[in-house]
Amino acid sequence: MKNQLKPDHDFIKTGFINPPPKIPWLFKLGIWIAEKSTGKRMLPARLLSWTPRLAISSGIFEAMVIHKDKTLSQRLLKLVRLQTSFAVSCPFCIDMNALELDQFKITDEEIQGLQGAQSFNDIKSFDTREKLALEYARMISQTPLSFDIAFIETLKANFSEREIVGLAATVSQVNYWARLVQALGIPPAGFSAECQILNLDKYETAKR
Repeated sequence: MKNQLKPDHDFIKTGFINPPPKIPWLFKLGIWIAEKSTGKRMLPARLLSWTPRLAISSGIFEAMVIHKDKTLSQRLLKLVRLQTSFAVSCPFCIDMNALELDQFKITDEEIQGLQGAQSFNDIKSFDTREKLALEYARMISQTPLSFDIAFIETLKANFSEREIVGLAATVSQVNYWARLVQALGIPPAGFSAECQILNLDKYETAKR
């Protein structure tokens, strides 16, 4: 079979399967725009082209991501996406969501907290809402799901209902992409290649 993995297939670098030989022109245009703006090869979009309906629905889903909100800061949302990426061990997601850390004043110590090397309570730069949001992200991303009622009450005391829906949706969205790109063996695109503290190799899920 043409797309069957060969014993020497380097899926660590290329993914488990190849993109379709012919990508519909409309998708090809969208991929070209995305790759031109990022300067990276967007393998997820190329592989999704195998199933046009899935590609369109995933594109719409991504377009609805919360980047700005009236009360949830961009820094908090960035931290939540990055925490989720670490929690589900997705190198591609970590790589992409770690882009422009300096812009959001995310420190090396905070990265270590997201990786679980330090307790959130020991990192003074995290405020109360950030600590709660990050813990919530971990709860949503664990298997099996388990929510401590006392924690949820504390969460509700610090976030509005609208904000909690926004947090839950943001974490769930990263989970969707994490499961998809890992199931296809998609490697990091190189968005944050110079950020050594991310330790991307540690989160690799494709094993030989």
